[in-house]
Amino acid sequence: MSISDLKVMRLDDSERVPFADNSFYQPIVTGESAGFPIFTGIQTAEPGYATPAHAHPYIEILHVLEGALEAWLVGEEHAMVRLDVGDTIALPPDRPHIFRVAGEQTLRLLGTHTSPRRVVQLSDGEVNVMGARG
Repeated sequence: MSISDLKVMRLDDSERVPFADNSFYQPIVTGESAGFPIFTGIQTAEPGYATPAHAHPYIEILHVLEGALEAWLVGEEHAMVRLDVGDTIALPPDRPHIFRVAGEQTLRLLGTHTSPRRVVQLSDGEVNVMGARG
């Protein structure tokens, strides 16, 4: 398949990958398998959810579909930003960051990773990869 071929990905057909008791991720475009240079997915998180400090070796873009989130770069908590429905944030590569659900509404966001694989580097040195072949 080439990128010029029409490819439809259905959220209902996507695997639900648990992140925590109150959050899950559904990959949509897994670049390596679809032949695209990006990886996208929908994350759903309930009130009280917060990511651990983590980074990606590329730009990550988050777009809020439902609810609200607060995001900040580690060490720059004073510059925390709130994003509501329709807002988008681009997080720089290799910069540890955190985001959490803001308020009492379920958060749904579209995450775009400017890589064919979703690579998460945790602060303890662990690296998780989603979308890798094999």
